[in-house]
Amino acid sequence: MSVIRTVFLGTPFIAKECLKALVEDEHFEVVGVVSQPDRPAGRKMQLKASEVSAYALEHKLPLIRPEKADGEEFIQSIKKWGAECVVVVAYGQILRKDFLDMFPQKVVNVHASLLPRWRGAAPIQRAMMAGDQETGVCLQVMTESLDAGAVLGARKMIIQDAMNAIDLHNAMIPLAQDLLTVDFMDYMRGNLSPTPQEESLVTYAKKIKKSESQMDWSLPNREIFNRQRGLMMGPGATTVFRGKPIKIHRMELVNDLSLKAAPGVIVDVNKSDFTVQCGEGQLKILELQPASKACQTSAQFLLGHKIAKGEVFGE
Repeated sequence: MSVIRTVFLGTPFIAKECLKALVEDEHFEVVGVVSQPDRPAGRKMQLKASEVSAYALEHKLPLIRPEKADGEEFIQSIKKWGAECVVVVAYGQILRKDFLDMFPQKVVNVHASLLPRWRGAAPIQRAMMAGDQETGVCLQVMTESLDAGAVLGARKMIIQDAMNAIDLHNAMIPLAQDLLTVDFMDYMRGNLSPTPQEESLVTYAKKIKKSESQMDWSLPNREIFNRQRGLMMGPGATTVFRGKPIKIHRMELVNDLSLKAAPGVIVDVNKSDFTVQCGEGQLKILELQPASKACQTSAQFLLGHKIAKGEVFGE
């Protein structure tokens, strides 16, 4: 049986891992790669290739990095590769109808949610921030409408309390790889039919705004806990202590009915950590990052800051 000639579009680490899975699978031949142009990165703001671009260059795969995925030059570059299908993973640009029409029903996208829940830009973060107990990865046939295509397959996973959004993202990688090497191959061989999404169940994962990073200690501890974990992919969850901003990196739920104080008040301090009152329950702070400093444990922070019960987070 002939190999499946595939064009791959993607940019970040998860996309690179999916590209790697296709390159290493004997049923696929990646005949071309499209990624975002090199962007300034790091303190010196030097141009840096995307994860996908770096992998393509290392493995001598044909690569283009257009500013915009449209126009005649872009279309001709795709056509000359002679592909029969396209795989898109976190590419970062909208694909126009004329591109999709080149490969009818053969442009597929890996999406980090169980569609139709959490269509849009931030499905991992929104699932965690909403307190979802389950999420997963879908493979969908791309249409002009955002994340609205019929679903070819899905892999489910539990969102554990010990996970933040970065952990969840990384745990999705093998699920995405499996969808491509199993379900997508079956689809291209004619052994799998797509299932339309149920429109009545659609929810949207809007892009995270910087204004969402500010922590509100008047909320229940579980809600704050979920939001902080979801924001770990950026911009982070920020509060104020002694007039200076601090990012919270890791917390633990506490439900001590004997502790009574206003939201934001520190109700317990020991050598290794401290506990903050919420609108309901408390949160034990385990890791944090003062402004212009690296992330540190609460024990490290307490060595340099004498914190007393009754002090307030958020002021």
